[in-house]
Amino acid sequence: MQTTDVLILGSGAAGLTCALRLAQAGMQCTVVSKSRLRSGATLWAQGGISAVLDAADSLDAHMQDTVDAGGGLCDPDMVRHIVARGPACIEWLVERGVQFTADPEGPQGSEPRLHLTREGGHSFRRIVHAADATGAAVESTLAELVAAEPRITVREHAFAVDLIRGNRAEGVIGAYLMDVNSHEVFPIAAGAVVLATGGANMVYLYSSNPHGASGDGIAMAWRAGCRVANMEFMQFHPTCLYHPSARSFLITEALRGEGAHLTLPDGSRFMARFDAREELAPRDVVARAIDHEMKRLGIDHVWLDISHRDADFIRSHFPSIHARCAELGIDITRQPIPVVPAAHYTCGGVLTDVHGHTDLDGLYAIGEVACTGLHGANRMASNSLLECLVMAEGAANDIQRRARQATTQPLPDWDASRVTDSDEDVVISHNWQELRRFMWDYVGIVRTDKRLSRAANRVALLQREIEEFYGNFHISPDLIELRNLVTVADLIVRSAIARDESRGLHFTINHPQQHSEAQWSIVSPVDGRAHLRPIAASRMAS
Repeated sequence: MQTTDVLILGSGAAGLTCALRLAQAGMQCTVVSKSRLRSGATLWAQGGISAVLDAADSLDAHMQDTVDAGGGLCDPDMVRHIVARGPACIEWLVERGVQFTADPEGPQGSEPRLHLTREGGHSFRRIVHAADATGAAVESTLAELVAAEPRITVREHAFAVDLIRGNRAEGVIGAYLMDVNSHEVFPIAAGAVVLATGGANMVYLYSSNPHGASGDGIAMAWRAGCRVANMEFMQFHPTCLYHPSARSFLITEALRGEGAHLTLPDGSRFMARFDAREELAPRDVVARAIDHEMKRLGIDHVWLDISHRDADFIRSHFPSIHARCAELGIDITRQPIPVVPAAHYTCGGVLTDVHGHTDLDGLYAIGEVACTGLHGANRMASNSLLECLVMAEGAANDIQRRARQATTQPLPDWDASRVTDSDEDVVISHNWQELRRFMWDYVGIVRTDKRLSRAANRVALLQREIEEFYGNFHISPDLIELRNLVTVADLIVRSAIARDESRGLHFTINHPQQHSEAQWSIVSPVDGRAHLRPIAASRMAS
């Protein structure tokens, strides 16, 4: 039987940071990646990492900006904890070789001052970045360190199928993994399992995320018995490149932080009609404004224009975006960029405490898969990588403290004795497209009671079909992801129906007002219903 001290599912910033910190403490870890080690949403992150590094800035200001953007649903204790750890986490990355962009006007000694940019919702420049490819710089550096660490075993091209639970006291004791090439499914025992699987944004037709963002960790934790929270708050990034050859290429918010304007086809700006902060309003405000103008004018996209800035400035600060747009025939130093909102970040997720611990002993969730309370009803730009780093550190510390040993009892083998090969894989591709289409149409940026009711009916029908298919045929990576996506879609719809108000990323025409009391939506496997609970009571066992 394969065993490991800690099984980490996911190889983005959260998973790799946790693995490196555990290995430094002498623990054996296994990191599982659905594709290559260097992959996932972190690799695509353009903007940066928010942290208070300027003397003019303050932790209080960062906290207040986060809470304001979060629509009143942020957990203030969690916000304080994560924001306070930001500078130390940046220092940790620098010590490990991440090459952030230096401030050209600052001191250039052995430790040059880092350049800070500004994004929507932030009242100060506090975004540490590596040009416009911060995620790639962080992911590449951490992946190299993990690959060279003898205490870390890397399993590439392996899917997590489900968690394995022991008795009530044991909690989670391992997981079933599938080898992508052979489709062999096997168990692996672990003293602790860390979900670092990212979000669920592929549940929508248009997404800025890579293909693997299929909600695997959320679905597995839910099936194992964990509560999930605030699943109705799906963030749509306002500016994804609108082009038939590049639907999922993100245009970083840092462009607007450096003065880019959102315009209509006639060149007129429109954000002042929606918010005094104009292009620097939080993402939910900007996305709804763009959606409103697109529907009002019957247009497919709006424009993002930074061509009024110096051409050399644009090329040096945004080399990746400049190069990608140039490949598509768009010179951003002279032309505006066609943009459209796209599903970008899952603000809800598996409910955790300050250490990343879930409802089940031995199971942790860190990064986008988790609901910590930092983001509330809307994530502020560049707080996501910050959360990954801080929560990975906290989970690693808690795992060391508990020192939970992997079970020595044999784990049950995967039972495939009663299934056959499918000759109707078209069912998977058809259901995949149907799910993402109706979630986009009915549970998108603007919602109504009728749309949500239609979505609930379709989710229920798809769940029955997919579970029947899952129970009768050999599983495949596509089927695993589809099963997880429909589970997450069900949780999103249940949560959205329960929230009879408009708040943050959840905007419904039938309930445009916001309740005076801020409440989290908690879905519990005990009864399967979404319940609204005060923030202070949301982590209490149901």
